[in-house]
Amino acid sequence: MLTTRRATLAAALAMASAAQAQGPAAQGEWRPRRTAEGPHPMPAPGRRAWAEQVPVIRLGLMGGENEADRLARFDGLRRLLETTFEVPVRIFAASDYAGILQAFSARQIDFSALGPSIYAATWLDTNGGVEPFLTIEQVDGSISYVSVMVTRADSGITSLEQMRGRSLAWADPNSASGFLIPRFQLRREGVGVEPGQFFGRTGFGGGHEQAVVAMLQRQYDAAMTWASGIGEVSEGYSRGNLRAMVEKGMLRMADIRIIWTSQPILNGPMTIRTDLPREFRDDLTRFYLALPIAHPAIFEQVARGTGAGFREARHADYEIFIEMRREEAAARRRRS
Repeated sequence: MLTTRRATLAAALAMASAAQAQGPAAQGEWRPRRTAEGPHPMPAPGRRAWAEQVPVIRLGLMGGENEADRLARFDGLRRLLETTFEVPVRIFAASDYAGILQAFSARQIDFSALGPSIYAATWLDTNGGVEPFLTIEQVDGSISYVSVMVTRADSGITSLEQMRGRSLAWADPNSASGFLIPRFQLRREGVGVEPGQFFGRTGFGGGHEQAVVAMLQRQYDAAMTWASGIGEVSEGYSRGNLRAMVEKGMLRMADIRIIWTSQPILNGPMTIRTDLPREFRDDLTRFYLALPIAHPAIFEQVARGTGAGFREARHADYEIFIEMRREEAAARRRRS
């Protein structure tokens, strides 16, 4: 039922809004470890006992950015993981979000940073074979981000209403901020999101960066992407796809206009397979909690901008997204 799906979205957005407004202390009795509440020393270099079961650390990278740039951004992290745990590190750069899901399902990767929607899809596809262990905190201590609809500054489009009959590029069908959440919220605002309802044409850019590039190249009138929602707007906010594109010289914020912003979305989790040694997960947790202070330049590459660091995450934080994925799948079955 549409009413049920709208209620589910409202709950998800309210959960993220509450987390942003109240901070980690408001999360009940559970007290997650946080970079901001250190000290968190970097694990001492040395090969661990878990290396017998994990002789190569396989890190997955989601799509949304060209592969060469992704590999370059994560090279410092790869080398630091190798020197810390004295095992080789291999990076799997998926071409799209579905690729990272498939890699987890095939046990081709050990862990990866995921968005909340693709985490839910992966958890469902692996029958609970993955779990969160960390998420990123913003510089203000919040744990959420936003979806934004952007147009070219010279397009003459200054509001969502002026997108009626125009074309929109979604980022990826498995992206929370680039597809799932804005579709739900726009529906809730009375905007038909199927082709021909409000927008004249919609399509997928193949990732966040690619969707914005397609908009800049006039293949679409607008694109959906993500940003932290805080920080200096002229710099692309504190972190996110816009910030990364500005830093790479691919975008000037003066050349685009933001015409719609979602409510806060809970940050996605660092996700690991549940069949791996617990000691491996514990060492990774200590490594990442220490990373922002011990190696800030590497952290900013991983985070695609600035942030307060990491905090522990748990599956319960993302159950609402699993419910949303189930309802979306049920809706597709009814339409077929």
